[in-house]
Amino acid sequence: MDKATALDLYRVMRRIRVFEERATVLFGEGKLWGTIHSYAGEEGIAAGVCAHLRDDDWITSTHRGHGHCIAKHADLGRMYAELLGRETGYCRGRGGSMHIADTSKGNLGANGIVGGGIPIATGAALTAQQLGTDQVAVSFFGDGAANQGAFHESANLASIWKLPVIYVCENNQYAESLPVKNAFAIDDISKRAEGYGMPGVRVNGRDVRAVYDAAGELIARARRGEGPAFLVADTYRHEGHYYGDPRKYQSKDEIEGWKTRFDPLVDTRAWITGARLATQAELDAIDAEVIEEATRAVAWAEAGPPASPISLPGDVYASY
Repeated sequence: MDKATALDLYRVMRRIRVFEERATVLFGEGKLWGTIHSYAGEEGIAAGVCAHLRDDDWITSTHRGHGHCIAKHADLGRMYAELLGRETGYCRGRGGSMHIADTSKGNLGANGIVGGGIPIATGAALTAQQLGTDQVAVSFFGDGAANQGAFHESANLASIWKLPVIYVCENNQYAESLPVKNAFAIDDISKRAEGYGMPGVRVNGRDVRAVYDAAGELIARARRGEGPAFLVADTYRHEGHYYGDPRKYQSKDEIEGWKTRFDPLVDTRAWITGARLATQAELDAIDAEVIEEATRAVAWAEAGPPASPISLPGDVYASY
């Protein structure tokens, strides 16, 4: 991997981590509407996958979707504005954390329904096939969504029609509080792909290089018209299911062990410096730039006007 690509991946991962850290502060200050779900610990997945996507490629996201938005080139100011309930947010402050969308960047939106984005991405892939383009759709979802009927129905249809869609399962070990070991009869979730006649690949989701390489091959395959694929990235969320989650279903040793031994940002820094692609000072400079970017973004978002009342019918019905 060349230096520019490595640093781009690191920058995306750092932007996600810093965004989540600032969101935590804002939540603690009582400034955010609703709740938020942290993507901290899973940064390598969104960064590694979306590095291969163009603005006209589509993604669908989840309730834990900040990382996907940022990896698809979202503006941090507009994201914070959405969380803060400001008119300047991506959904004019009405969607909040779980419903950010930006069709100009191919982000078809996050979804509070478990597995809700899977059939949407499948439909987007059908659009590409019908139009004869080489666009690709990617659906991000958690291990819990892999047990939803929408996943099985979508995967079966996509394989029959050879749709250009990649199903990315972010296996963070828990579906809310249910351990993955109690939810699946198999250890390797990617083996389910065999039942649909599509490739199934399992990678270490904390290793951005592994995700980048695997996603690159599967996305290129989809662009060639060779059909869908299932990518399972094993990872661990650093925070609870939501901010304020008491996490009674996990031991303190487990939580601290994962956070200290398996931090994708720490691992990525070690890889980049060990491979002599960049120095610690260069990575520190990126960190400083991202922190400054987030500071400006929060200030801009907080200065925006509160979301206005809904206007009928314009805010409910699309115009033609």
